[in-house]
Amino acid sequence: MNVQAAAKTARIPVAAVTAFIADAMVKCGLPDADAAKVAELMLEADLSGADAHGVFRLPQYVHRLKIASTKAQPNITVNRTAPATALVDGDNGMGHLVVSRAMETAIELARETGVAWVGMRMSNHAGAAGVYASLALKADMIGIYAAVANANHMPLAGGAEPLLGTNPIAVAIPAGKEAPLVLDIATSIVSYGTIKNHRLQNKPLQGDWMVDPKTGAAVTDPQKSTGALLLPMAGYKGAGLALMIGLLAGTLNGALFGRDCVDFNAEPGKVTNTGQFVVALDPARFQKLDTFKSEVDRHIRELRASKTLPGHAVRLPGEERARRRADRLNNGLALPPELLAQLDKLAAELNIAPLRERRADLQR
Repeated sequence: MNVQAAAKTARIPVAAVTAFIADAMVKCGLPDADAAKVAELMLEADLSGADAHGVFRLPQYVHRLKIASTKAQPNITVNRTAPATALVDGDNGMGHLVVSRAMETAIELARETGVAWVGMRMSNHAGAAGVYASLALKADMIGIYAAVANANHMPLAGGAEPLLGTNPIAVAIPAGKEAPLVLDIATSIVSYGTIKNHRLQNKPLQGDWMVDPKTGAAVTDPQKSTGALLLPMAGYKGAGLALMIGLLAGTLNGALFGRDCVDFNAEPGKVTNTGQFVVALDPARFQKLDTFKSEVDRHIRELRASKTLPGHAVRLPGEERARRRADRLNNGLALPPELLAQLDKLAAELNIAPLRERRADLQR
């Protein structure tokens, strides 16, 4: 195997990546416990296969912390507005800390009321939606998470202006012996993080992902993606869903939406006032928990065994996620050489041990 091929297939142990992220956060001023929480949630994105939302985002997060457009030590506050609702003010802290606090609050309220809706304002980019919906699974609850994306890349149906974000939504439903069902989707045909990842690796875009706003022609050159429009999934349906999520996660919470949104890629020095919401629902309020879980298991097995098109297999939300997570926990993360080079540069800037050195230490 040549050196280039080895670089592409080399795996970095999970412990090394976690420690690297935590050390970077501490260097940027986060307290140890907050740095560890951010590292845990960023890593979870990588483990589940959301490769554009884990350690890939670290250089961007570090830059915003260093120039103080994101607060390293925010005063995150929770205002319980009714028995089943609350509003979290993130004080411009790391989104991972804000959203995890919001879901903790939602679970606490749902234990009392059966269901809880918690909105967020003054938050920041938090990575993969499925990570936060899945936090409710630990409490045997159904979790929902949605957000206003941190940049507008998508037009309204028939439009030629980027007025909508990719505004993701995720739903996590607990199961019994089967893997939980976790749906994590952007309302665009692909996430913008996927576009950024393709640009970093200079990989061509698929023809139905982006269009030129002047001509409507497909844009497949990743280096020309900056000025292109990201298309909504399912046409007007995806655009409509993005609009509704934007109003519920942004406007409802006093956060930004539409033309007001700050592009955290193009304007890293500006406060984003990101809006999000989470919902926690206790299924035990509807039937016995074990009965519900066993029924979810039964449906999963029946769906998995259903007839398929030639050359295809049934794909259930959460199965591939569970498979990737098990593989990556055991074998580490396969990070592309372009990303490793960026992280090596970041390590030098922060004066922390690079990933390759950490991997070698763990393998001794």
